[in-house]
Amino acid sequence: MLELINVSRKVGGEDHIIDVSLALDRGSLNVLLGPTLAGKTSLMRLMAGLDAPTAGKVVMDGKDVTGVPVRKRNVAMVYQQFINYPTLTVYENIASPMRIAGRPKDEIDREVRKAADLLQMTPYLDRTPLNLSGGQQQRTALARALVKNAELVLLDEPLANLDYKLREELREELPKIFAATGAIFVYATTEPHEALLLGGSTATLSKGRVTQFGETTAVYRRPDDLITATTFSDPPLNVLTVTKRGGRFSGPGNVDFAVSSRHADLADGPYRIGVRAHRLAFGGPHAAGFDVSVALTEVTGSETFIHAELAGRPLVALIHGIKRVETGDTVHLSFDPADILVFGEDGRAVSASAAIAA
Repeated sequence: MLELINVSRKVGGEDHIIDVSLALDRGSLNVLLGPTLAGKTSLMRLMAGLDAPTAGKVVMDGKDVTGVPVRKRNVAMVYQQFINYPTLTVYENIASPMRIAGRPKDEIDREVRKAADLLQMTPYLDRTPLNLSGGQQQRTALARALVKNAELVLLDEPLANLDYKLREELREELPKIFAATGAIFVYATTEPHEALLLGGSTATLSKGRVTQFGETTAVYRRPDDLITATTFSDPPLNVLTVTKRGGRFSGPGNVDFAVSSRHADLADGPYRIGVRAHRLAFGGPHAAGFDVSVALTEVTGSETFIHAELAGRPLVALIHGIKRVETGDTVHLSFDPADILVFGEDGRAVSASAAIAA
């Protein structure tokens, strides 16, 4: 088990990581989810021993390794900006950590070819990195990490440079590999849908803090606070300020709808509600909804993004199918009141949101 205990890191007086505590089990897949500069890479570097925390401890299998440098730890790390040995072939790049470890020649060959086959690199084993595409170089670095047999494998947006088809294939295969190795895998991404596809557990990060950690779908469906809900929403979460009075929610513009049975026990007063873009429907069929002014539409394949304004606030709806609407049109968007996320003025989720299936 890898434990981070109240870990913080300052650089030049600036907080990069703030009071993070996590416990990651062996054989687990753990996703670090957050926007750029949220602290994902900084946290991975502390896990690896590339950087030392300014406060707190890093513990591996009960042993304090806070001051142990990366070269003395059994760690593999793959960055978005891949690193390979330019004068070695793909085969030798992948084999290098096993040769350093003194593993048998037949085992090295078997593991290299297994990893190369998985990552579709078999035809390129005799090439050097300078004769590869960027995506092929990234796959080489990923294969080298997989064969190292490390206790901790850190993947910092490793699929970002790959084409769409290969990304989808690897997202499906990687969790199976992770489960079989017994290592602790940590995977950083800015994309909420990638976290959902990978599964495992997810830690959401914002400005150097872990806002929530738990089983991935549970964090997505039941965010503890508005920051977590916003981090785990793409397209962006639609956030509205409303007031509950009796059996209705009302807010700026034409927001006025009946409170669902799920939220009927909430006290009257001000709240902030979140509606995910895919929960908004064009026109009906839901009873709750509002009229919005269209700012922009984007058609992508079989889906339409409607960017709009409601009482001066931006709003986005993800509609299945192709909808032809023009800038300046007024359209009605509806939603099921039971699907909203409800937060107090302090940004904490109210208990009634715990059953949301967002």
